[in-house]
Amino acid sequence: MIPNFSLSRRTFVVGMATATVGACAGPPLSGIGASRGPVPVNPVVPQRADAQIIRHEDGMYYMTASVPEYDRLVIRRSPTIAGLGTAPETVIWRRPTQGKLTGFIWAPELQYIDGRWYMYFAAGEYSSDPFRIRTYVLRNTGRDALAGPWEVMGQLETPWDTFNLDSTSFVHRGTRYLCWAQREPGIDTNSNLYLAPLATPTTLARAPARLTVPTLPWEIQGFKVAEGPALLARNGRLFLSYSASATDARYALGLLTADEDADIMSPGAWSKSPTPVLVSSDVTSVYGPGHNSFTVDEQGRDILVYHGRDYKEIKGDPLFDPNRHTRVQRLYYRPDGTPDFGIPVGNGAVPDRFSPADRADAYLRLDGSRLLVGTGPLPTTQIRQKQGLAGVGTVSLEPILAPGRMLRRLDSGEVVVAAPDGSPAFNAQSSFEVRPGLAGGRGISFAAVGDPNSYLRHVAGAVRVEPVRSGSDRASATFLVT
Repeated sequence: MIPNFSLSRRTFVVGMATATVGACAGPPLSGIGASRGPVPVNPVVPQRADAQIIRHEDGMYYMTASVPEYDRLVIRRSPTIAGLGTAPETVIWRRPTQGKLTGFIWAPELQYIDGRWYMYFAAGEYSSDPFRIRTYVLRNTGRDALAGPWEVMGQLETPWDTFNLDSTSFVHRGTRYLCWAQREPGIDTNSNLYLAPLATPTTLARAPARLTVPTLPWEIQGFKVAEGPALLARNGRLFLSYSASATDARYALGLLTADEDADIMSPGAWSKSPTPVLVSSDVTSVYGPGHNSFTVDEQGRDILVYHGRDYKEIKGDPLFDPNRHTRVQRLYYRPDGTPDFGIPVGNGAVPDRFSPADRADAYLRLDGSRLLVGTGPLPTTQIRQKQGLAGVGTVSLEPILAPGRMLRRLDSGEVVVAAPDGSPAFNAQSSFEVRPGLAGGRGISFAAVGDPNSYLRHVAGAVRVEPVRSGSDRASATFLVT
């Protein structure tokens, strides 16, 4: 009998009917001047890799991750994602000083199953061979994930006694599954991805299915790796992300997709993206994005969680470089319902997209040094609200593809993107006051500093700063935050 384990918030809609992606009650405010919660700032938690963030049924966010010392398991808890950055970190378990499990401790994942907390983690079995990695399960015999007490329940039983790690668990159509990475005898790879229903947290209910083997050029850079699976169910499909290649700047995310009505234990039900869905970015200076998870923010919008470094060059083994930082960003969807991961958004506040109320099918977007209203690749439409150059109570707007440059209104009313020169004039011209949307309170409006009757506006596909005189002007000066 396969237990109908409780639904993990990491895959909070798996097993449900097709959900509306990113739906919420009305266009939510976000960013500086928003009414709902603090905005996460990247990196959310420095030096925490393989991050998992879940929103539990108690409304709190829980985070676990690998620590650079690879010697312990930790959990943070906060009412907001942003708060995880300063939340106290509780050590729930340390590796023993002798015997088994004294090697490297990697890639924890927290699960809430039938009213009890569990943590899957990978452990080197002996200090003399720390890379002899196998998967184990901790069980909390209490109710509070941070208070414990935690105990080692046992080792995950798989068909082969080989390298395995990165277990993730989810419920689909009433059955709890486990997906993990393992080296299979006879296959010349470091790890492949496997899927099986669970009988208990440590045992499989049937033989596993091999979902994918790293063969594509981007999957075999440095090492032949498929690892770090994470599942998201949206729009009638299951999206299984995974990480591939060496853990330096070549590390990247891939995606498997299956129809929600398919037999997900059939490898043929899954299609693989021929190209990675998230890679390093020289523009935003994030390198090696990978080992992701999914969660939702305080407004119910989908959030991508992953780790990445701030620099490309690494001395020595990248596994011993400590600066893989936990990062988050909004996850968007294309018209066909597939996720658009975009690019790593870089350090700073999580950016948003802004649609003028009179053109809700389009966005503010960067086009060279100009700002337009239209459609285009996701990164061109992502804009970060920062503390305004004109001081407290103002914001400046920074496109993620133009780090360090801000939207600036010229005397003509035209809006360009330019690097600050430190002058009072520039500071005023590149700062705005955020106000409730002029079009019936929806969204937000950006009033020009020094000219409070003029607003950032959509005008025939262009973006200008002009006075608002009519009802149609109000719609063009109101931006829905998505």
